[in-house]
Amino acid sequence: MKETQHLIQIAREDNVAVALADLPAGTVCRAGDTTVTLTDPVPFGHKAALTDIPEGQNIIKYGHPIGHALYTIRKGQHIHTQNLKTNLDGILDYTYTPNQTCLNSFSAPKENAFFQGYLRPDGKAGIRNEIWIIPTVGCVNTTASLLAKEANKAFGQRTDGIFAYTHNMGCSQLTEDFERTQQILKGLIQHPNAGGVLVLSLGCENNNLDVFKPVLGDLDPNRVKFLVTQEAEDEYEEGMQLLKELTQYVSSIKREKVSAEKLVVGFKCGGSDAFSGITANALCGRITDKLVRCGGSAVLTEVPEMFGAETLLMERAVSEEVFQDEVKLINDFKQYFTKYKQTIYENPSPGNKKGGISSLEEKSLGCTQKGGQAPVVGVLDYGQSVETHGLNLLTGPGNDQVSCTNLVASGAQMVLFTTGRGNPFGTPVPTVKISSNTPLYLRKKHWIDYNAGQLLEGKTFEEITEDFFSYLLKVASGEVKTQNEIYGYKEISVFRDGVIL
Repeated sequence: MKETQHLIQIAREDNVAVALADLPAGTVCRAGDTTVTLTDPVPFGHKAALTDIPEGQNIIKYGHPIGHALYTIRKGQHIHTQNLKTNLDGILDYTYTPNQTCLNSFSAPKENAFFQGYLRPDGKAGIRNEIWIIPTVGCVNTTASLLAKEANKAFGQRTDGIFAYTHNMGCSQLTEDFERTQQILKGLIQHPNAGGVLVLSLGCENNNLDVFKPVLGDLDPNRVKFLVTQEAEDEYEEGMQLLKELTQYVSSIKREKVSAEKLVVGFKCGGSDAFSGITANALCGRITDKLVRCGGSAVLTEVPEMFGAETLLMERAVSEEVFQDEVKLINDFKQYFTKYKQTIYENPSPGNKKGGISSLEEKSLGCTQKGGQAPVVGVLDYGQSVETHGLNLLTGPGNDQVSCTNLVASGAQMVLFTTGRGNPFGTPVPTVKISSNTPLYLRKKHWIDYNAGQLLEGKTFEEITEDFFSYLLKVASGEVKTQNEIYGYKEISVFRDGVIL
């Protein structure tokens, strides 16, 4: 039987390869320098052994262990959860061993790139000039939504849109949980894509304005206005007047040439498959590196999906202090799992498993590809704004809506969201959906903005990186709208870790 390249070996050290199609038993395949006859059916995106792997020996993908063999695996066998077990366990001790090759490679002069953006008085830049209505508590969600609807009819032509970002927080929350909500809302209120903000309060909530305003600090009264609905005779009339004033202010701000060093891009993956780490996430890693070389900033989150790959990020810390912050980031989130008597190294989600991901190490090694090779310059808490140019790590879970909200609250003007299975969700900012494979792109064009599956069809990373970066500058300049903007998928979800009173 003729051998065909239906398997892809990612790194030379790998003892597994990934199926590029559903492959029946008996298929003769080539992967790198190896020819293998499959002894089992191997579904699209799943792994096949390139050599015999004895019981207990590491299974290698991306050049790193993703677990070990539960029993001897023969060449050509399907490798998945039935015969692979994680190597991970518990809280670890770490030593700072900086990767000088990576750190030194970013000391070269930066590249130049530009977009048409909105410069703000605080020195930041927006890529949209919108009005955001931010409720302090869920009780005024419908009021916020009705005001946004009517204001878009009356004043929408003055802005890039008027949006209400509703949530169910702001009351019956305890200590750190309550403070986290305040920090997330603060980050949204200060976001540069919002040329104007209406903060909408009920009046009697825990997060009332007397409590919340001191958290917000000094604000420009032309840009941020407040309305307490219990104190207004007609909250709709007063709200519309405030929105009229905000749109008048916003309409005076025009796009101008801005350096890409003002860009902050957040990265997220959801509904992953085995190709996410090979194509879409790896492409995002190259975008991270290019953006950092332009002086811009990238933000990587989903802390549980760093477990098993965290040392690759730790060795790129620019200092011992940043390294210690990374250690705390990882161990604090492990303790979060332990606090609720959950397994730290929980297996990937059912959708991830179906897509061919067998262990958390495999998921994490693919997930952290989005961070490229750039040095890690800082670690951020919930709602903490990016202040240091470069790659920042942000605390938070892997949940798509929560982690994307965290990214926006930290100042990301756009979010790059990679997926192998699809997800229509969108954030308050342009959310660029990147498919890891072409069939998803063709099937869900109303969800997907860019197809990284081209990398499996002969396109080079160099070609795709330049094309994709150019596309992102067009998104930043307002020349292109993302699918989440076109179809109105714009929402938030605040992380909650507390008891409801």
